[in-house]
Amino acid sequence: MMNQHLFATPDTQTTTAVSPDKVGKNGRIPLVSLTNLSKSFREGRDTREVLSSITFDFYEGEFTLLLGHSGSGKSTLLNLISGIEEPDGGEITINDISISRFSERERTLFRRDQIGFIFQFFNLIPTMTVLENITLPQELAGKRRQELETAAMRLLERVGLADRRDTFPDKLSGGEQQRVAIARALVHDPMLVLADEPTGNLDEENGRRILDLLLDLTRTAGKTLIMASHNIEIAEYADRVLRVTDGQLVPIRNA
Repeated sequence: MMNQHLFATPDTQTTTAVSPDKVGKNGRIPLVSLTNLSKSFREGRDTREVLSSITFDFYEGEFTLLLGHSGSGKSTLLNLISGIEEPDGGEITINDISISRFSERERTLFRRDQIGFIFQFFNLIPTMTVLENITLPQELAGKRRQELETAAMRLLERVGLADRRDTFPDKLSGGEQQRVAIARALVHDPMLVLADEPTGNLDEENGRRILDLLLDLTRTAGKTLIMASHNIEIAEYADRVLRVTDGQLVPIRNA
């Protein structure tokens, strides 16, 4: 049976009291809580533990940067939080909802409705226009097309691509494609935005523009942003910086 909170709006969700030791600076409370989270993968006959009994809170309205070398577990952590992958053990709670207890279908629906995910390689559908790429996921969810197009055009104006609404992805530069991907991730006004190396496939100039745009769109809306990157220069923009190493989250800088 599907969790009763799955499609609840923020006004109707049942919330629980937050322990005083969970309240962060500026009175912020955790949006994402990890408790004893673990994940390993089979490599031939061996098992490699990527994340080991992690307990950590990500606070509302903060930008947290995850640093680490390739294979350290950054992307795995984002995939677990989004429900793309299942943990081997532990619990993930988002807005007081334990997604660890969801079925695969429930996790998919929760991700579609509550989370915006931005990928390194854009993941745009080549046979669909810019506008269609942005609206498709929510249109499949049963949202009204007219409302979606209005929201999508508003975001396209914010990212400077309103005049490319009917263009196909192969006619766009890498930076333009990532701007479309950002609009797609934000069109349904998610509570949580996850970004996996969003500037990793771009040159330095376009990478900086994408970072500035993403921060502007998320911070002005008070959203929680968790970004994985190998680029330590992004650290100056983040509220908190963590290094993913040896299966653990090691704070480099706290807000």
